Parts: sequence; structure tokens; C-alpha cells
Amino acid sequence: MSTALGFGLGLRPDHYESILSDRPAVDWFEALTENYLVPGGKPLHYLARIRERYPVALHGVSMSIGGTDPIDVGYVAAVRALAGRIESAWISDHLCWTGTDGLNLHDLLPLPYTDETLRHLASRVQQVQDALGCRILLENVSTYVSFQASRIPEWEFLSELAVRADCLLLLDINNVYVNSVNHAFDPLVFLDALPIDRVRQIHLAGHEDHGTHIVDTHDAPIVEAVWKLYTHAARRFGQVATMIERDAHIPPLADLVTELDHARRIADAALAEAA
Repeated sequence: MSTALGFGLGLRPDHYESILSDRPAVDWFEALTENYLVPGGKPLHYLARIRERYPVALHGVSMSIGGTDPIDVGYVAAVRALAGRIESAWISDHLCWTGTDGLNLHDLLPLPYTDETLRHLASRVQQVQDALGCRILLENVSTYVSFQASRIPEWEFLSELAVRADCLLLLDINNVYVNSVNHAFDPLVFLDALPIDRVRQIHLAGHEDHGTHIVDTHDAPIVEAVWKLYTHAARRFGQVATMIERDAHIPPLADLVTELDHARRIADAALAEAA
């Protein structure tokens, strides 16, 4: 499992042809797992061609690691097969639940932060990792409600899960900022609490600010407050693979490469300062 891929972008169909023709200065791409699980077809064709030129990591939205339905072993087997086919740098998904009674709600739903939830998650993460034959990365998600039952701060919950399940973390900086506003906590406390050796990837993205709350939308450029948090993260976590997500209002590939170059400059400056 590579840990120093550099600076990447989310792989989106809008950019397939530009990636192949322009060979942009991007170190790697993150592919949405579910888009490529169907055998054959154009998505898998493009993924294979792009993989010939760039490293690729898989990022899923349907594992429902926090759900109460049994783990979908067929889905996990398909993910393992795809990861093997493209030699995925790693496999990640979200720390959430996405459905119940076999129904996928197509949303990343929050969990109560309790010791009972930790025990439930640790067992399921270990089951998935055994089936995949590797450790997975779990991403902190944006949330808009909290549970009265929660007894553990989100950052402590993430850190403890990583240890109990022996998994890795995908740190979404934008989600940290979104939650810090929505739930009124200091985002620097969140970043400083995470174990450095567990963070293997960083996400950056844009959001919508509605004044009283923020919605994680991935449809806009990264704001200055998130860049400041990323600067702090780059100092703390060092050379961690970093990428930008854009899922709507997708601009030309060159615009995202320019934004990615800004992340690269921030990280380079942070590493030089640390040295």
C-alpha cells in the first residue's frame, strides 16, 4: 500500500477524455468504487486506460460499515476483485450507515458516538478487512444532527476506532470544518487529536454556507477557512496523499489542476517549515 502518492483529483466522467489527451500534472486519481463494479462498459474501459497512466485509489459510498444489516459479502468481494484488477493504492469508504433492511438510502448517515457503537464498528471493520485482505481507510463524514446518546467527541471516537479495528483514516478537512460550524467545536482540537500514523489520505472540497449551518456539497472551490485547516494538517501529518473532490458544477480539468497546485504549495511550505 503506497502512502506517498502526492496530489490527486477525484476521477469524474467529465474529465475522462481530457485526462487521456492532456496528461495533466496530477499524481493520482480517486475513483468512486460503485461506478466501476459492473463488468465491462465505458466507465471500466476509461478506468483501465487511465490506470495505465496514473495510480488509482478506490473510494466507496455503499459499504454501510455502521449499519445493522449484515455486511454485504458479495459487494465486498466485488470491491476486492476490482481493487486487484486495477492494483488500487488502497480502498476507502465512509464512517456512517447508508441503509437498512436491504434498502440503500444513498446518503451518508450519522452514528451515535458511544462505546456500544465502537464495539459494533470494530467488529464489522475487522470482518471487511479480513475479506478484502487489507486495511481500509474510513472517512469522517459531514453531519447536520447529533444524537443525545453520544458520549464521545467525534475526534476521540475516530481515534479509538482506528486502534480497536486496526484500520486507517481518510481525513476530510472540509468535513471537519463543516462539523465544527454545525456543532460548535474547535476544528484544531479535532486535527490535533488524531493519531498521525493512522491518517493515510486527505480530502479537500467546497461547501455551501447558509449562515446558520454549512452543507457539504462538493460543488464549489475550497474556501480560505478550509485552506487554513489544511495548512495546519499538512504541518501535523506530513506527506499524506491529498486530493480534491468536485461532484457538481464541475469545471474544466485545468481549473481543478490549478486548485490542486495551491494545495501542493501549501504542503511544500508546511514541510519546509517543519524541516
